[in-house]
Amino acid sequence: MIHETAQIHPSAIVEDGAVIGANVKIGPFSYVDSKVEIGDKTEVLSHVVIKGPCKIGKQNRIFQFASIGEACQDLKYKGEDTQLVIGDRNTIRESVTMHRGTVQDRGITTVGNDNLFMINAHVAHDCVIGDRCIFANNATLAGHVTVGDQAIIGGMAAIHQFCHIGDHCMLGGGSIVVQDVPPYFMAQGNHCAPFGVNVEGLKRRGFEKSEIHAIRRAYKSLYRKGLTLDEAKEEIAQEAGEYPSLALLLAFLNKSERGIIR
Repeated sequence: MIHETAQIHPSAIVEDGAVIGANVKIGPFSYVDSKVEIGDKTEVLSHVVIKGPCKIGKQNRIFQFASIGEACQDLKYKGEDTQLVIGDRNTIRESVTMHRGTVQDRGITTVGNDNLFMINAHVAHDCVIGDRCIFANNATLAGHVTVGDQAIIGGMAAIHQFCHIGDHCMLGGGSIVVQDVPPYFMAQGNHCAPFGVNVEGLKRRGFEKSEIHAIRRAYKSLYRKGLTLDEAKEEIAQEAGEYPSLALLLAFLNKSERGIIR
């Protein structure tokens, strides 16, 4: 079903069965297959390929040569009916690739709202991306990666499968991430190592000074006092009832399966 207000270039191919919302624009030589749903006011520029099952929300902008919803590169994938679900107001720049999930996991790759994916970024199968994240050029996620809200992934950074990147993290360009990166921290390198608290990012997002100071104390417990991880968690737990950010950090540490960068 194509809404009457949609604008589709004559050279674009939209297969029967696709659902195209109001005021959607689809540019020259783009392809949309039959299992795709595109929400209102989304703009698809030229030479974009969108495969399905794939659901794209409202007011997204997808630039030329992006490949959205293609079958994943996992050798276990045998053509099962898995999905890619993208939220609202995302900017997906040139040559970005996003793949559907696998039945070995949830079967869904999920992208939240208000994210920026710069040129050639890759989101592999079964990834879960939060809201308001930035992925710089050539940032690469392997399968099953989780990225929290408002994280920044530097250019040419590569994240190992099953890793978890916490809320408000900032990863430097060229980083190789093989373990979880806790919320609020900055990290960089091969292999990725912690480099302090993302103070400027937290200030811009409205964190109170007292909360930022608490996060700094937690960082020192984890990385500056020579404590074991369990000892550091005990120190953080003492303040977690007073500071919501530390409760989130503590929950992240307790849930980590790959271990955190240290």
